[in-house]
Amino acid sequence: MSHAARILLIEDDASAASALQCVLQAEGHTVSVVARGDAGLSVAQSGDFDLVITDLKLPGLDGLELVRHLHAAKPRLPIILMTAHGTTETAIEATKLGAFDYLLKPFEMEEMLDLAAKAVASSRLMSEPVEVGEAQSHRQAIVGSSRVMQEVYKELGRVAAKPVPVLIRGETGTGKELVARAIYQHSERAQAPFVAVNCAAIPETLLESELFGHERGAFTGAETRRIGRFEQAHGGTLFLDEIGDLSLGTQVKLLRVLQEKRIQRVGGKEDILVDVRVLAATHRDLNAAMRDKSFREDLYYRLSVVVIQLPPLRQRAEDIPALAKYFLQRYAADFQVAVPAVQPEAIQFLQAQSWPGNVRELENAMRQALLLARGYSVSLDHMQQVISRSNRPPAATSQSLAMWIADLLYEAKAGAVDDVHARILEEVERELFTQAIQLAQGNQAKAARWLGVSRITMREKLNHFGLRQKLEETPGQV
Repeated sequence: MSHAARILLIEDDASAASALQCVLQAEGHTVSVVARGDAGLSVAQSGDFDLVITDLKLPGLDGLELVRHLHAAKPRLPIILMTAHGTTETAIEATKLGAFDYLLKPFEMEEMLDLAAKAVASSRLMSEPVEVGEAQSHRQAIVGSSRVMQEVYKELGRVAAKPVPVLIRGETGTGKELVARAIYQHSERAQAPFVAVNCAAIPETLLESELFGHERGAFTGAETRRIGRFEQAHGGTLFLDEIGDLSLGTQVKLLRVLQEKRIQRVGGKEDILVDVRVLAATHRDLNAAMRDKSFREDLYYRLSVVVIQLPPLRQRAEDIPALAKYFLQRYAADFQVAVPAVQPEAIQFLQAQSWPGNVRELENAMRQALLLARGYSVSLDHMQQVISRSNRPPAATSQSLAMWIADLLYEAKAGAVDDVHARILEEVERELFTQAIQLAQGNQAKAARWLGVSRITMREKLNHFGLRQKLEETPGQV
């Protein structure tokens, strides 16, 4: 999908503003430039932007005051500050006042692009409505009218406006983040920040700092104070995804925050009051985790004042036609092709699948089918090709990955194969680079940056997997 954003850049250095504007526009963003702080505040308050990037030292109104006033007026609008080393403490103060983050000058343009991408994603989590039921647009939606989904919608309606923690349970790919966003958007905190943290994606050594922040010198590499996600979400909602992956030590600290509504930064002694509604999600069986003592019972009961259980896709096959149509509409708009029909035999085939990756796996399948169909109707043959292809690299779930590896190892044990390691790396890389270049719509520089590889490596992998030829054969289709 396109991630183009509307960005306001407030910078009084004309050459620096021009350079940054060019880089951001090359990524597809629309960039407006203002040279004064007071004018920038006025434009930001009256305009419709996804992100504000501002220098700290400005004529008319400095960056600190700009953050103070703008965050009060538009608390969901992320602000990135650019600052020199000598004003680091002021930038940290601005972060406490609501800025998304800051960058120290001089910085690499790649740093700014990565931080801007995170800020824009955060903005959209808050500002793009999650539709519930039958989707009426290309926005993200929780789609389905089955009996089990009707029960989910009823629960959403009951708990959204109540100031209680909610635990969202369900297998990987069932849409837990969408449910969390829907709760937030229908709550009394909908105009305050929504901050999402994937606990499984952050190394354990950094997670505590991510959540609670740290003081300067708290650990090696902590050169400045950092504001944590709890402080950033003050007055709003904090979504802790994959809560079941927290270590016992972090669980204890999280429990204290929920009980006392205050935090301490890593390496600090000051108690900081935080007013945050916590939504949590996990695909793990927390009842089993409590039995084997890897998850604390007291934390579970704090988090699970209300529990919403999302059904796996195999339990609501009657929703698959609506979901398939919805995903085709979304990606047809992104790929700039007509929305194809889906032949009845293809729908029946989809409904007969087990979908271990749930809605996320179906989404990926429909995206691939759209590329295969090339504007024509999606046939049974198209869907069979997609499913057979997805069975070669495993479906995107840890369970199916484990099963695929187990199958290969049994084949190796029987003497049928002797290159399991190479096969797994080959297929995982094929899927990784294929999806990255498709998501980037053929932009190799973007895909390389997302994957954290050089452009040379990206070109080599595209050639190796035959993806470069496909890009040339189907312009505008990836």
